Amino acid sequence: MTTPDWRDGKRYLWPLGLLVPLIPFGAWLGVHLTGLSLFWWSGPILVFVVFPLVDTIVGQDTENPPEAAIPGLEADRYYRWCTYLYLPVQYVSLVFAGWLWTRPELGTVDRVGLAVSVGCVSGIAINTAHELGHKREDLERWLSRIALAQTGYGHFYVEHNRGHHVRVATPEDPASSRLGESFWAFLPRSVAGSARSAWKLEFARLRRGGGNPWTWRNDVLTSWAMTLVLFAALAVAFGPAILPYLLIQAVFGFSLLEVVNYLEHYGLSRQREHTGRYEKVRPSHSWNSNQVPSNLLLFHLQRHSDHHTYPTRRYQSLRHFEEAPQLPSGYPLMIILAWVTPLWRRVMDPRVLAHYDGDLSRTNRGPQ
Repeated sequence: MTTPDWRDGKRYLWPLGLLVPLIPFGAWLGVHLTGLSLFWWSGPILVFVVFPLVDTIVGQDTENPPEAAIPGLEADRYYRWCTYLYLPVQYVSLVFAGWLWTRPELGTVDRVGLAVSVGCVSGIAINTAHELGHKREDLERWLSRIALAQTGYGHFYVEHNRGHHVRVATPEDPASSRLGESFWAFLPRSVAGSARSAWKLEFARLRRGGGNPWTWRNDVLTSWAMTLVLFAALAVAFGPAILPYLLIQAVFGFSLLEVVNYLEHYGLSRQREHTGRYEKVRPSHSWNSNQVPSNLLLFHLQRHSDHHTYPTRRYQSLRHFEEAPQLPSGYPLMIILAWVTPLWRRVMDPRVLAHYDGDLSRTNRGPQ
């Protein structure tokens, strides 16, 4: 899409994100051509070794589309198909992995490596579901829930849109991490808190309409049911022996979502106004990153400030804000830092304090 003065320079790069669900095929091909079983671990090698290096080499892009171009960008269905196509490739790769897990030539370590690689696919699929789930079209919302079924995290569809976006950067939000809180303390708090919140939100919605929450109209129940049907179908097709590996990929996949949740709002806080309500969400309440490769991989998720300010805005239109605090690198490297608490705190705690001019009382901080 163009205006007289501007063209989207990344337009034909967005389909590169479709390389992610091809990871299981690439792993099999690598093993087949070289005999090296290390290729079964291609997912984490690509995401946590290759992508941080490429992010560092390629660097950042802070260009924003001009306001005059945004309506055309939003209407251009080419960008939608870049997300729609992730799902069929995602599920074909899952079925292929199911077949691979039954192969006698794979040892237990190889199968676990493949499961973690599939978990990289399903974890990044949650990001695709995130993009689709914010849209108003019924088709995109259904596709979002389908993408989430592989990780058993269908309640994210409810909690993220109606819970997290309302309470973000406050102590009431289970998906907003606190200054001084390690990822390993945040993980169980967010997993349990988000599931409880989703159930409460859906229960309240159905009760307001005078309905029974124990119904197929309950989006949490139907989303979980989709996962049960999917796993049951794969177990029937390939045998129950694949169930442990389906569980591994699901846990690794939703843990990737949670570590991204952890780094997106770490220590950032919305202040209470004199009315007692929290201030409006602003770009300063989310950490941003403009690394080009990982933004292509994640459909601009790293321009998170604009996303929270305008939740229905499509990924190709998201903008960089100078007032938004900036991460020192893209998400792949920041995830590794989040897993190593002393490194994370050494890098990020000073940045949080600098963002608030050294005023600790303005941060979202843990009890410690």
